Amino acid sequence: MKVGILSDVHSNRIALDAVLDDMPLVEALLCAGDVVGYNPWPAECVDIVRDRATACVMGNHDRAVVSETPFAFNGMAQAGVEHARAELNDLQREWLARLPDSRLACDGRVRIVHGHPDDPDHYTYPEEFDADMLGDEDVLVMGHTHVQHHETYDEGIVMNPGSVGQPRDGDPRAAYAVLDLDELTVDERRVEYDIGTVQEAVREAGLPDKIGTRLELGR
Repeated sequence: MKVGILSDVHSNRIALDAVLDDMPLVEALLCAGDVVGYNPWPAECVDIVRDRATACVMGNHDRAVVSETPFAFNGMAQAGVEHARAELNDLQREWLARLPDSRLACDGRVRIVHGHPDDPDHYTYPEEFDADMLGDEDVLVMGHTHVQHHETYDEGIVMNPGSVGQPRDGDPRAAYAVLDLDELTVDERRVEYDIGTVQEAVREAGLPDKIGTRLELGR
């Protein structure tokens, strides 16, 4: 069984379209949160993920859009939250609000969280990956750091597919992964997309220019 894994779309419809066009045939599509935030297309990205994903969890930006959150945001992040609040309709907000912090998928073989199994807001970088993070599942999927990485242990796989809409691992290409549950392997994938179009849309939406310019560096 092959499973597409997404995270941190962050309202970047151009990157999301490129990822879905590039993705091979999969039997399920999972999302580790932060569908919205930063970029100009929150409503479109919510509709796409809601329609296409088998399972999705709530990211900190998703939570900030639909409720009060103690998470500290910088100016760019806050601007993206406010933009999403203005753009989403009631149905889209209700879908975001119902997302859980943790979810099992693929008959319990995959657990999806945003930050960490014990703390949805914790940035779990690759150096913190550990087999002890796994419970009864074969695969733990996390997002939040925007850093693509996976580790394979005797107990299973701990992975982050990277960010679709705002990579921060030095590679500006949109990131995702394909998980093979039969072989217990991960194919980390990257795809080019039109960053210039995103930058123009950022300016037209009145969002901070840095949201677009940082995409060129993958930072």
